[in-house]
Amino acid sequence: MSTQGQPEDQKHNDANQVEEGAEQVSDAAEAVTTDEASEQAEVLSEREAELEQQVQNLRQELQNERDKALRVAAEAENVRRRASLEVEKARNFALEKFAGELLTVIDNLERALQSIDREDEAQAQVAEGIDMTHKGFVHTIEKFGMEVVDPQGQPFNPQLHEAMGMQEHAELPANTVLYVMQKGYTLNGRLLRPAMVMVSKAPE
Repeated sequence: MSTQGQPEDQKHNDANQVEEGAEQVSDAAEAVTTDEASEQAEVLSEREAELEQQVQNLRQELQNERDKALRVAAEAENVRRRASLEVEKARNFALEKFAGELLTVIDNLERALQSIDREDEAQAQVAEGIDMTHKGFVHTIEKFGMEVVDPQGQPFNPQLHEAMGMQEHAELPANTVLYVMQKGYTLNGRLLRPAMVMVSKAPE
C-alpha cells in the first residue's frame, strides 16, 4: 500500500509546485505591469506638466502682445491728439495775428465816426457809409469767434479791462466803468486786447 501511495503523493507535490510557480509568475507579471503603468503615468504626468507650461507661456506671450498693441494704440492716439492741438494752436495764432491787424482798421473807422458832424448832410452820408463798413467788419470778425469788450457801466474786470485812470462819482458804485476809451476784444474766449477804461471811485 505504501508503494502505491508514493506516486499520488508525488503527483500532489508536483501539483503544488506547479501552482506555486504559476502564482510566482502571476505576481511577477503583475509587478511588471504595475511598474510599467507607474512609468507610463510618470511620463504622462511630465508631458502634462510640459504642455501646461507651454500653455502658460503662450498665454503670457498673448497678454504681452495685447499690452503692446494697447500701448501702440495709446501712443498713436496721443500723437494724433498732439498733432491736432498743434494744428489748432497754429490756426489760432494765425487767426489771432490776422485779427490783431483788423483791430487797427476798426479803431480808425470808429474814430472817423466819432469825428463826423452828423448834422452836416454831406458828412452824414459819409458817416452812413463808414458805419456800414464798420458793422460789416464787426460782423465778419464775430464769425471767427471774436467778440467786442465794451463794458460801459459794468463793474471793472481786471481780466478784461485796463484802467487808464479813476474819477470820483457819487451816484455809481466804486470800480464801475465810467466810459470806454478804447474797446477791447476777445478771440475764442482768449483776450486779444483789453478794453481801456476810466473807473469810478467813491468821493473823498
